Order: sequence, then C-alpha cells, then structure tokens
Amino acid sequence: MPPPSRIYEEFAELTRSGELLRHIAATLTRVAAGFGFGTIAGTLLGALAGYSALARRLLDPSLQGLRAVPSIAWIPLFILWLGIFETSKIALIAGGVFFPIYLGVMGAILAVDRKIVEVGRVFRLSGAAMVRRILLPAVLPAYVLSLRAGLGLGWMFVIAAEFMGASEGLGYLLIDGQQLGKPAEIVAAIFAFAVLGKATDAIVAVSAAPLLRWQDVFVPAGEH
Repeated sequence: MPPPSRIYEEFAELTRSGELLRHIAATLTRVAAGFGFGTIAGTLLGALAGYSALARRLLDPSLQGLRAVPSIAWIPLFILWLGIFETSKIALIAGGVFFPIYLGVMGAILAVDRKIVEVGRVFRLSGAAMVRRILLPAVLPAYVLSLRAGLGLGWMFVIAAEFMGASEGLGYLLIDGQQLGKPAEIVAAIFAFAVLGKATDAIVAVSAAPLLRWQDVFVPAGEH
C-alpha cells in the first residue's frame, strides 16, 4: 500500500501533465450520458408500470429477470451489437442506472395513500391535475432517492464500461496502474472515483432539496 505522500505525488504529477483532467472528463461524460438515458427510460417505464396494472403485468416480470443478470454478462453482447466504442459503454451505464429508478418510481406510485387519491376524486380533479397535485408530490421523495441510487450504480458500472477497451477514463487509469505495477496510480484513481461520486450525489441532493421543502419529517439532533 503506497503511503499518502506517494499518492499525493501521483495526483500532482497526473494533474501537472493534464492526464487527470482528461481522464476525469471522459468518465464524467460517460456517466452523464448513461445517467441521462437510464433516468429517462427508468422514469417512463416505472411510471407506466406503477400507473397501469396491465403494463405492470406485461413489463415487470421480464425487467425483474433482466435485473438479476450481472452487469459484466452484458459486455460481450453490447460489444457485438454496438461496437467497442462509446455507444456500448454508455448503454452499459444506462442499464445500471435504469433499474433502481424504475423500481423506485413504480414502488412510489404503488405506495401512494389511497385516501389522498380519493380526496382528489372528490374534488373532481382531472387526470393531469391528479398527477400534478397528488401523485407527483407523493412520489417525489422516493424518486429523488432512486435517482441517487441510480447515480451511484452509474459510477460502479462506468468502471466495467471502461474495462471495455477504453483508452481514457479513470477506469483506464486503474488498468494502466495494474499493468505497470503502479499502486499509487490505482489508489489515486479510486480516490478520484470517491470524490466525484460524492460530489455528483451532493449535486442531485442539493438540486432536489427546494422541491422537498414541504415535507414535515423528523430531523436528527445536530442537523437543525
């Protein structure tokens, strides 16, 4: 295990050469694209499965089966279908992001209090108004948590994606450090993953906070 001073020197060297920023930019771009596609697909299909019993019976069994397939098992198929370049990497990340968001949205809609929906019907809310004024606020807290879970899986899946013949990215740094016997480079890449993962999670949490101010929830001591 390299000492902290050696890891710091490796960080400084990678930063001076511009390599670190180049690898971070490549990884961030892949995670952002995969997260975007996975979020859109997971939100739409999760909402459809949660809102419609027929859609749930048709979609959910197959999706639950696919969810059990390890991420690495998709790599040969994605390479055959999409090639070894960026498309297959983004598709793998999007697949990892999709499932927690799909499950979170579907579960949140199914968990909406029936009495609240009945109140909306008493007030003769239209379908769009019911979604906007009742379902959306009820689903939003769980949706934010599912976004954060999906983003965390996106960072895990990007490592597998960058093992697919990538020439840049933090995953490439891990492989390069292993092949050249440079443990400081490996630890530096792991630390960069940790910092970027925490930073992006904080961005999602802070961005969603204004939408959740209406919640009357327990606040632990010391967080007032």
